[in-house]
Order: sequence, then structure tokens, then C-alpha cells
Amino acid sequence: MSDLVISAPAHDLYSTLAQRADSSGDSVFLVDGERTATFAELLDGVDRVAAGLAARGIGTGDRVAIALNNRLEWVQAFFATARLGAVLVTLNVRYRETELLFMLEDSGAKLLISEARVGDFDFPPLHASIRDRLPGLREVIYVDAPSGTGPADFGDLAASEPAGAHPPVDPGTAALILYTSGTTGTPKGAVLTHRSLLASANGQVDRTRFGPDDSVLGILPFNHVGGVTCTLLSMLLGGGQVILLPAFSPAAAVDLVRRHGVTILTGVPMMMKLILTELAPGETLPIRLAVTGGSNVEPALLRAITAAAPQARLMNLYGLSESSGAAVMSGRDDDEATLLATIGTALSGVEARVVDPDGNPVAAGVDGELQLRGDLIADGYWDRPDATAATFRDGWLATGDMVTMSGDGHVTLRGRSKEMFIQGGFNVYPVEVENLLVEHPAVVAAAGVGAPDPVRGEVGYYFVILTAPGAAEAAELIDHCRGRLADYKVPVHVEIVDELPTTPAGKIRKAELQERVRRED
Repeated sequence: MSDLVISAPAHDLYSTLAQRADSSGDSVFLVDGERTATFAELLDGVDRVAAGLAARGIGTGDRVAIALNNRLEWVQAFFATARLGAVLVTLNVRYRETELLFMLEDSGAKLLISEARVGDFDFPPLHASIRDRLPGLREVIYVDAPSGTGPADFGDLAASEPAGAHPPVDPGTAALILYTSGTTGTPKGAVLTHRSLLASANGQVDRTRFGPDDSVLGILPFNHVGGVTCTLLSMLLGGGQVILLPAFSPAAAVDLVRRHGVTILTGVPMMMKLILTELAPGETLPIRLAVTGGSNVEPALLRAITAAAPQARLMNLYGLSESSGAAVMSGRDDDEATLLATIGTALSGVEARVVDPDGNPVAAGVDGELQLRGDLIADGYWDRPDATAATFRDGWLATGDMVTMSGDGHVTLRGRSKEMFIQGGFNVYPVEVENLLVEHPAVVAAAGVGAPDPVRGEVGYYFVILTAPGAAEAAELIDHCRGRLADYKVPVHVEIVDELPTTPAGKIRKAELQERVRRED
């Protein structure tokens, strides 16, 4: 374990980086293509960018939006705004006019840091077309700004002369506004503080034992807690190295693991599966720990990871934007049966309970909503008092996830309360059926919703991605479930698709699938 694990409530983000630079300054922290940055070099770059932002009038409480891929400049801007007591508004590079307009206006961002070009899409014309509708947005700064067009370049910030010492920021100060994925309704900006981000990262390091000899593949986007907390900040506290990947590509991910000897692999199950398909027959990886988020690992993925990395331990990770990152993880000593059945136990510093619809705690083994409490909980939603009151109740975060909890604190995820449907009077949680479908050797991913039915009220409708065209038929997959599940849980409809709609963090947009099913009804 690292020689420096920060006690989260006592430190701000910039001070945490400064302490790590003081103890491990010559160690390489970030690898970004052919570029590298030691902890000391990152700190110097952060100080320069902070000076450049301050010269542009950015100070305490101001919002700075950022729409960059996972790259060095994102990390510099993150810690620079943290040093100034400003708030970074994290955006995805895939956002276009509707999302950008809403989030920039809602957050009141004064400045935007953006990619100039991603793929074949140029951002300056888009920004120019919406600037007159954003009177509070003073300036757009581009990374790799196109020459001759006149916009400011991020290099101008990075070339600033560092300012003198800056007073520490109160740990309760907002550091990020991170918009929820918007799977239903209008996105809400979760307000994450210095304290909440460090508390989640600290709990993860305590559980995983990230250390100076570790390197993690940074494939989860930094505009989500999976990237900024579970990857970047956790490895900062551990003192290891982050290998950046601008955008997820299974082939590129495997290449980086091979070249850099990556020891930690984190990602949602679909990412893990796609990475494993890129391996040569019989190839093994140097991974010591694989962390899969979203739900407990299914048997097929566990077997695949074990075959590809025989020495690796696998951990489930559960967290939300509103918990600033990880809140529940598998124990270091959990056996295979526990890994397959549960998402783990609450991390250090986190309280977890299960309640009924009236908010009363339920007995062990009884279904209810998971609620969390601790320093890692977000400071509500930006400018959304009603939504804040509905989700953050007397210090507890109401997750909206239905679970059971064993007597020893292990949590079994049943599914989102809003995803549950009732078939013939019985509650069905699609995640249970999805886990069974992906056990079929021809299935890469599955997502289910309730479809209207005149007799049974709702029936299961599942969308499935196959390993190859024609690898299985819908009837075969339904038969795969029949006899292994209660009859009311067996899918009535299975549709084979080429892709599933996902959020920027890689989670499946169930609301879009639900709407599609209802339109077809």
C-alpha cells in the first residue's frame, strides 16, 4: 500500500496533489501517448494553468466548463480550478448543441475549455453558433486550437508564470458539477466537493490497496466519477500511474496494457468483454486486479477474466455520481460465490442501510432501497432544491436501487426501482435476467425493459448483442432462460441488435429502450 493515503476530510484536492509531489515528485503519474508527467511536473503545469485562469478573472465559486478527452490538459485544468476554489463543469466531447446549451447555461459557466476537433467534427463553428444564447460565457479556450482562427489556445494558459502560494480551499467547497447521465428526464448537476471526492477515492484505495507499483488504464471518461474518482484520484492517493486513453477502443486498450504492463483494469462489464475479445489465443495479461462497475460480475465474465489474467483478483464496484465514486466494493477475501451474488460491502467511512418505501430500515435479506451516508455524498444538485430534497434525505442519499443486505453487510443488487416491472402480479428485476442471458456463449451484452401486455400488464422485452451475426437465434436465447428462472421472469421477446444506446459513462440508456418498446406496441 502507498506511503501516502490522505485523510480525506482534512485536505483539498490541490493540497493532496502538492503533498504527493513532495513525496513522490520524480515518479511518472500520467502517460498520455508519447507525453509523460511526473507528479512534480503535473504540479508545475497546474500552477501555470491556475495563474492563466486567474488572469482571465476566474476565482472562487466561478464555473469553468471542460469538454476534453482523457488527456493531460484535462487533469491540469481540474487541479487548477481546484486550487482557485473554482468549480469544473465536466462535459462529454460527444455532446452537441442541445446538451451544451443546457449544461453551459444551467451551470452559469464563465469559460469553456474544449477540444478543437474530435474525429471529423470541428467544435469552433458549433460554439460560434450558440455563443449569443450564452451571455455569461466569456471565452472559449481550445486545446490544439486551429491556427489562423484567432481563438485562445490552452497552451497560452500553460505558459503563464505561476503565482505565489495560494491559501488552502475549504474541503466542503464545490469542486465539480457533474451532470447525471439523463437516462430519464432532464440532467441534473451533482455538486461534488473536495471532501466528497477524496472520501470516495480514499475508501477505494483502502479496499484495493492501490500503490506506487500499480498502473491503471484510464479508459473511463473523466467527465464521470468512474474516470475522475475511481481512476485518477484513487491512483493519486495510491501513488501509482495512470495510462490515459483519449477514447475507448478495445484494441488500443489491449495495446497499452501490453506496452505498459498495466496492473489494474477498471471498466463497465461491456468494456471488459470487448477488451478480452482482442486477446490472442492463450494470451495472458499482467493484471493483478480487475474492477468491474455497475453490478455484480456475471459468471461468464468472471471465467473470462480469470483465464486472461490467472493471477488477478476481481472486485465489483458500486457507486453513483451522487456518491462521488465508489461506495460499495467487494471485499479482498470474498470468494467466487460472493462475487457472483453481491456487489460487496460499504467502504470505510460509508454507512449503508436498506429501507422500505416509508424510509424504515428492513431486516436482513428483505428487499428495499439502498441508502448511503458519509463524507463521500455530494452536496446536492446544482440549483435544484426540489430534486435535492427528494434524493438527499436527512444526510442519507436515496440511491433508487433495490437491494437486499445480508447480516454481514454484503449487498445484493436487485435493480433500479424504476426499471422493475410487474408481470402477472410478480415483480421482475431485469438485471437478474440480463445476467443469465450474458452467460450464453453467443451473447456480449443484454438489456431488458418491461413491455405493455394486455393480459399480464407487462412482459420482459430484452435487447441482445451477439458475438457475431447469426451466432444465436432469439428462440434459443429464450430457451436458455426457460427452466433456469421462474416462468414469469423468462423473456417473452428477445430482439437481436447491433448496438445498445449508452450514456457517456458506458451505462445502457434503459429509458431509450423503454420508449422504443412503447412506440412499437
